[in-house]
Amino acid sequence: MIPDRLPDIHACVFDAYGTLFDVNSAAVRCRDRLGERWERLAEVWRAKQLQYTWLRSLMKAHADFWQVTGDALDYALASLELSDSDLRRRLMEMYLRLEAYPEVKETLDRLQAGGLKLAVLSNGTPRMLDAAVTSAGIGRRLDAVLSVERVGVFKPDPAVYGMASEQIGFPVQQMCFVSSNAWDAHAAKAYGYRVVWCNRFAQAEERIPERPDREITNLAALPGIVLPEANLGRC
Repeated sequence: MIPDRLPDIHACVFDAYGTLFDVNSAAVRCRDRLGERWERLAEVWRAKQLQYTWLRSLMKAHADFWQVTGDALDYALASLELSDSDLRRRLMEMYLRLEAYPEVKETLDRLQAGGLKLAVLSNGTPRMLDAAVTSAGIGRRLDAVLSVERVGVFKPDPAVYGMASEQIGFPVQQMCFVSSNAWDAHAAKAYGYRVVWCNRFAQAEERIPERPDREITNLAALPGIVLPEANLGRC
């Protein structure tokens, strides 16, 4: 018996950036130009990227995630007093080829072998997601890759979370949403999903409504939580 298992899960829905794909890997690949500043640039870039999605949603001034990512990078470069168009171009290109975390492929394989449907639900544009999924080599493991561009607003708007249930065909109560972003995990729980928070960086708990059902440090623990005991032997 697995005490932390969530029963009656038929599908897993994953956030992309920070959950499946390492958002810092673009800056890491440009360390030859950034030096020790790569970590600070990655931190500011990611923070502004998220802030701009939230602000644009509240302002009802939607722009797709590619533009938001570029705007956030421009801010990050300016904050570090870097003016280098070639570096900017290279960083944006690297964002289309982010590295998947080491345990991603094996985890998806185990879940798929256990009979679960698998989907990605992301702020990314279809082009960005297609590039990342292809680069990581995980496309055959996914039943759906869903972009917020279908509804024209970013997470955590409830309209985003409804897309996966409509596409996969299970009620949200039978689907597990997985995100490394705590705010995303809380919002998905508020919508009705069963939720696993992948707390990769040992962050403190958020003080916002709803709480994830489970917390893990990486995705390797996920199959033991969402797969029925009878299916664990298949993977």
